[in-house]
Amino acid sequence: MSGGVVAGVFVALEYIIKIIAIGVVPENRRPSSSTAWLLLILFLPVVGVPLFLLLGSPFINRRRARIQKEANELLEKGAADLPTIPESVTVPPDLRGIVGLSRSLTALPMVTGTNHGVLSNYEESIDRMTRLVEEARESVNVEIYIMARDPATEGFFQALEDAVVRGVKVRVLLDHIGSRKYPGFRDFLKGMTEAGIEWQLMLPFQPLRGKMRRIDLRNHRKLLTVDGRVAVMGSQNLIEATYGSKKNAELGRRWNDITIKLTGEIVSSLEAVFAVDWYSETGEVIDIHAYRHVRDEESLEDHVLPARHGRLPEVGGADNAVQLIPSGPGFRTDPNLRAFTSLMYMARERLAIVSPYFVPDESLLAAVTTAAHRGVHVELYVSEEADQFMVDRAQSSYYQALLDAGVRIYLYPAPEVLHTKGFIVDDVCAVMGSSNMDMRSFGLNYEISLLAYGGDIVQQLQQVISDYAARSSVLDADRWAQRSVVRRYTESVMRLTSALQ
Repeated sequence: MSGGVVAGVFVALEYIIKIIAIGVVPENRRPSSSTAWLLLILFLPVVGVPLFLLLGSPFINRRRARIQKEANELLEKGAADLPTIPESVTVPPDLRGIVGLSRSLTALPMVTGTNHGVLSNYEESIDRMTRLVEEARESVNVEIYIMARDPATEGFFQALEDAVVRGVKVRVLLDHIGSRKYPGFRDFLKGMTEAGIEWQLMLPFQPLRGKMRRIDLRNHRKLLTVDGRVAVMGSQNLIEATYGSKKNAELGRRWNDITIKLTGEIVSSLEAVFAVDWYSETGEVIDIHAYRHVRDEESLEDHVLPARHGRLPEVGGADNAVQLIPSGPGFRTDPNLRAFTSLMYMARERLAIVSPYFVPDESLLAAVTTAAHRGVHVELYVSEEADQFMVDRAQSSYYQALLDAGVRIYLYPAPEVLHTKGFIVDDVCAVMGSSNMDMRSFGLNYEISLLAYGGDIVQQLQQVISDYAARSSVLDADRWAQRSVVRRYTESVMRLTSALQ
């Protein structure tokens, strides 16, 4: 076969691939993502086609999709006798509709939850979780994206081992890719096995064991439940504040996060999420506590009653109306994105957003800028320098549009990393959890977010944000407009690559 014929075959094959891509890539995909993939495939098919085959599907495999569907059905049955909003709670009509939306997408209703404090001190948060494990009597469930056994977390993992000795059932879920890069990973897993802790890697990528999946689909959730009566959730991983890096320590680069301790019916929602994820990884169905109201956490056995048979607390002070919003590839309806944008459109006076990675899709960017154009005072809190170069440049590519709309951008001073995720609407309701404001969190990561209304969670989160504001500088629009051509070009490239999902 002559060289000309071979070349002709390759050219024909290239055109066939490109024509197929034009019809296949946009299916059930955001326009920005479709455009990014098509540009890569059309201009660099040798690179684009293999990458698309490896990373192009944002969906989980059939088994996980089936498990999620079954779990949603079980959750619907388990909470069928609970109203979408507790009878003791009166919420504004707009918020009522959003709560109903989230329940229809995730099966989880708004329930009551008692707030025992939003913490922004990194080490105190780990100490608080350690004390809860030390008090465990029946069960401890831990699900956190990144875990490492280091001087900061040694006490926590020792408490887990001691709990096993006391006869407590201890289960641990940690993300494989998220955790494996930190020192001592194999020894850490071996130590948990030897201590009798049941553990499982989330979304493991182990080709030699036949466990192949899209490597950037990750479980980014962070939660702890103890005895079905108390829980902790938030943005913080279980690793020391400099993430085990000598360079970070030398630079003074620490992660800043928040966690919240909760009791009451919301603990059952968190247990349900853990149970689904445990079943997804192990195939084991575990018992969880039914929705209930703990009236006296110091006397668990005497004061736990099913909510439908006991009086729910009035909302106010430490007692909040709360709804857990799980999201991820198991949900094809983007529950977090839909809830977030709906809440932002509800804003009338003030919208304060904190996110380490603000790389919005079209709908979220429209929600934020529309609020600003309506006259809402919109604040965005981000790190002066993100911990990842590509994300930093992709994020800053949106600053001009935000500034033009009137958004006030606060830059948390480098070298520290602002890792808190959440927002407040009109000082009336708030959201906090593991979900960033980026396309990865909306489409590729398993996340959990807590919607809170009517109690002190909003005020405590506002206090945290006020502290961030006091430490931050406001981005000057004139100075930003003078950034270099090279910087602008890099931002545009990173913005385009961020849409590859």
